[in-house]
Amino acid sequence: MDVLSDILDVLQLRGTLYFRTAFSPPWSVAVPAYGGAARFHLAAQGRCHVRVGEDQDVTLNPGDLIVIPNGVGHVICDDPEATPLALEDVVQQTGYSGEGVLIYGGDSRPDADTKLICGHFNFAEDAEHPLLKALPPYLLVSAELRARAPWLDELMRLITRQMFTESPGVTASVMRLSEALFIEVVRTCAHQNPALSGIISAMGDPRIGRALNLMHRDFDQSWTLDGIAREVGMSRSRFAEQFQSMMGCAPMSYLSDLRLQKAMNLLSSTSAPVQSIATKVGYQSPAAFSRAFTGRYGRSPSDIRREAV
Repeated sequence: MDVLSDILDVLQLRGTLYFRTAFSPPWSVAVPAYGGAARFHLAAQGRCHVRVGEDQDVTLNPGDLIVIPNGVGHVICDDPEATPLALEDVVQQTGYSGEGVLIYGGDSRPDADTKLICGHFNFAEDAEHPLLKALPPYLLVSAELRARAPWLDELMRLITRQMFTESPGVTASVMRLSEALFIEVVRTCAHQNPALSGIISAMGDPRIGRALNLMHRDFDQSWTLDGIAREVGMSRSRFAEQFQSMMGCAPMSYLSDLRLQKAMNLLSSTSAPVQSIATKVGYQSPAAFSRAFTGRYGRSPSDIRREAV
């Protein structure tokens, strides 16, 4: 099975907001932190600067893309020395309704110097995975990188074309395309962070990748560390060591978290009995499932079910 796709399904990656901007100098916008989200900015025209955190400044040239995971606050501007205005205040000042183009800056004109396509992804509440933990403060797709990744380049071109049309269904189309974009950026930019590179490499590794496949495909089975190691042709100690090195966590811990995240999704989206869900995700005892779930999320399965009603 496609492990990366299943991971993102479990995490419930969803595109939720997209808009275009037309910024005229001088301009500087502070985008607030937002938990459980990732944002991107694609420079369709002109150059701009992005400051992530206190000391990470990135220049976006035309065609460049930056993805900022984990809800990190940041500033986008034409001049790094300018004092930013909070995004909320920009929206209020311009009267932007969420539709069309956000026009802002000194001249406030639609044919502004800098045009951006901005997007917002959400993940499931309480979503956790080594992949999310491994994401760096930002991932950058430059023109050079686009030239080496034709599929990613085509996705970015298609999103740009779609955003500058007025055809029916554009929003739905861009949302789905941008979810694919996130996946391609993670794969293409994995080399920008050692932890992320390790996880992507693990998925393609003949043995660790097979172990991940088994866990994601047959997560309801009564796996043991010895059993998985035997299935992939490794000793128990060597398997545990290599899995930890590449994935950043122990194999059985990974499997336990995967089961509980799948259980969270089922509790939130179905009316299946809690006991049935416990069995479906590999727990023989509903009591053991409830203890593990409550320990992980701080809320019982019954609490989640009530909240979902």
